[in-house]
Amino acid sequence: MRGEEGSACSLEALAFEILQVIVYTRVEYQRRTTMSEAALENDEHIAELAYENLGWVGNNYDDPEICELRDYLEASNGIRGLEIVSPDEVERAVAIFHRDGFVAVRDALTADQVDWLNAGCEREIRNILALDKQRRGNRGSHRYSFGSASKTGQLLHHAEWAMLVDLPTVTPIITAIWGAPTYLCNGGAGDFCLPGTTEYQRLHSDMADRVMRGDYVFGSFHDHRGTLTYRDLPVPRIVCNFLTVDFTSINGPIRQIPGTQYSHEALPTLREEPEWMKLSTVCPAPAGTVLIRDIRAWHGGTPNLSREVRPIPNVEYWAPWYRENLRPSMPRQIYDDLSDHGKQLCQFIVTDEELDTGFRDNLGTTPRLMRPQNQEKKG
Repeated sequence: MRGEEGSACSLEALAFEILQVIVYTRVEYQRRTTMSEAALENDEHIAELAYENLGWVGNNYDDPEICELRDYLEASNGIRGLEIVSPDEVERAVAIFHRDGFVAVRDALTADQVDWLNAGCEREIRNILALDKQRRGNRGSHRYSFGSASKTGQLLHHAEWAMLVDLPTVTPIITAIWGAPTYLCNGGAGDFCLPGTTEYQRLHSDMADRVMRGDYVFGSFHDHRGTLTYRDLPVPRIVCNFLTVDFTSINGPIRQIPGTQYSHEALPTLREEPEWMKLSTVCPAPAGTVLIRDIRAWHGGTPNLSREVRPIPNVEYWAPWYRENLRPSMPRQIYDDLSDHGKQLCQFIVTDEELDTGFRDNLGTTPRLMRPQNQEKKG
């Protein structure tokens, strides 16, 4: 793990901060002057574009500042001493998970499974981008959440995603983390970032204490005494992100801040975040790896300055004791093809009703705190 010692004071860190400000300010100015709050514009030529040419809309791969940032990331990005375990190292995987809030496990998918999953991702990515010619995204420019875009909030109506629910390389580790096989699958989707994603996504957690907004309830845990928060609990929720391409230093690897799953400290804004955190990325890591995450651990997206799309489809699970409201998201015909254990995991999301499985016209929009104008605001 990279230490903080001296990094904030080094000339290298200062140069890194200045470079990010230059790139972010210029790109954001261009983006805001060419995009309005109007409805997204359809891309009628999406089928004609090669997969590697779906990005870099409004940005220039060869821009000098972008090239400088790319060179810096190639030289500096990645968690030092990143431990990647094999599927049969269950005890070691569990220990790393509880220590860091995440663990990377290689060879979770076979080469054939990677190819099939990648093809499914490309199909759905093209369907999403057909609605977004300017690549405005729903997690910032060129960055997208599959789930936010989907009308069901999930993609488990596709066989490629359903394949991930009960893998023999992953299930023993999840079972060992919770000490029982009676956990539940609550959904599956993930995200992708296109080449030309020049901005960092601010650090965040995927869970919070209960909040009431009108008749809608966000979050499940609430201690009426005001003594405990969701960060004081044993692991309530796990997400498994699957790498369909190699994570490199420049293609938008996720950054994870080790040991933050129980932290009560305020999440830093992009300006407050130290250099070592921005470089705390899960790379290099090979395609076929699964990143098993406690969703409370701090994490965020990074720039994709390469020429390849970086998808990370996922499946999400709840602890045996954890519950929230669930929406049906898996058709019966997909469910019937699952293993017996997979059926147990998905028993509360299967439906016999016909699902509206398209994508939202606005792709779900970008959450408030992930919008560029709010990246420096306290959450």
